[in-house]
Amino acid sequence: MKKHLLLSLFTLLALTANAQKYVGGDISLLTKYETNGAKYYDKDGVAITNMLAFLKEQGLNAMRVRLFVDPANASNLEKGEGVCQDLAYVKELGKRIKEAGFSLMLDFHYSDVWADPAKQWTPKAWLGLSDTELYTKIYEYTKECLKALKDEGVVPDFIQTGNEISYGMLWGEGIFETYNETKREYKYKSSSNTYYAGSKNQTRFTNLLKKAGEACREMCPKAKIILHTERIPNTNYLDDFYKDMKNAGVDYDIIGLSYYPYYHGNFTTLESSLKQLETNYPDKDIMIVETGYYYAWQPDVKSPGADLSKTYPISPAGQQAFTKALIETLDKHPKVTGLFWWMMEACENGLDWNTKRVTDSWYNASLFNDTDTSVGTGAGYAMPALYELKSFLPSSDGISNVITGKVADNNWYSLDGHLLKNKPASKGIYINNKKKVIIK
Repeated sequence: MKKHLLLSLFTLLALTANAQKYVGGDISLLTKYETNGAKYYDKDGVAITNMLAFLKEQGLNAMRVRLFVDPANASNLEKGEGVCQDLAYVKELGKRIKEAGFSLMLDFHYSDVWADPAKQWTPKAWLGLSDTELYTKIYEYTKECLKALKDEGVVPDFIQTGNEISYGMLWGEGIFETYNETKREYKYKSSSNTYYAGSKNQTRFTNLLKKAGEACREMCPKAKIILHTERIPNTNYLDDFYKDMKNAGVDYDIIGLSYYPYYHGNFTTLESSLKQLETNYPDKDIMIVETGYYYAWQPDVKSPGADLSKTYPISPAGQQAFTKALIETLDKHPKVTGLFWWMMEACENGLDWNTKRVTDSWYNASLFNDTDTSVGTGAGYAMPALYELKSFLPSSDGISNVITGKVADNNWYSLDGHLLKNKPASKGIYINNKKKVIIK
């Protein structure tokens, strides 16, 4: 009996090792904020002199950085939103992240400007290339960037081959025309029509992903490849996307999702997509690679039924409550192994708005208070939600209590030792009453 129990525990611990979880944020503008003189403080008003060390102390273990091909070609509007991360910039910030002990997620945009579902414009230097030439170019560019990073000792642990690629990538030339501030919408004139939707341009798109992935495997064989989408409100489209990837033989490891409740729906909507993805793609982990929630001045909610402000007020306390509820929701899904807060470092506090501002508008969903003391924290102070993030990571208590026989019969734990709020509804292996239990 003891031998059998010991074997079971070794098996359990082995499974736990495979279920490593990651929590952190996209801090792509950190260097620019620091250079321009942003002033950061912890929740008690103590000045933060080393941001990465501070974030490490808060229990975070992974950071994400975006990479543009040539951001010098971006419009002034896009530069004013934070488009500046070229390879040299990413080398420097990536080295700091790795030296601070974080895992690094590298986010290839494969564009000179923002790449998202509404815009996936081909870099200026790549315009005019045929599809076949683009397959070669994306392979060579990915490989060259990864080699340059490796030469600096910056080896990514996760690589996104594209950012929010729900409708494809490298569409052609996007000529910027206008931006509607009220609707927060860009208007571009496109010179081509290579959107991916169902079977349209599918081969072109999947060939691009295959060549990008091939370069990742060659240069960083231990890194996990992420395919990043954001169609959480449209479960069927999301499922079809990854089904197409499977049928085309695209090589990747992790399903990456953006989840912004004001665009993508409430937690019920999120859970619906997570359950379907877990069921249909059991060999893939899932990460929320972008999320956020406002502590002040939330813009108009775009998705019907997605305004959570009545439950989670637009305030520092409401932002923290949302974060706690999000983590409780994700903890029900053992395949969800990553959670990253978008633009967590945004903080204009201490900057000269006329000469040293980093962005041209406030982003009040970061984890530091820009300048508004009326919301109940000091300017530049860390938000309560930042201190909540570490609860996504498992504590050792669950597993150690199983080993010592101290787990209460009515408690449920994930395999990584995280105490669950209720009996899990999702398929998987859990701990209950000192035993592994399979939920089918």
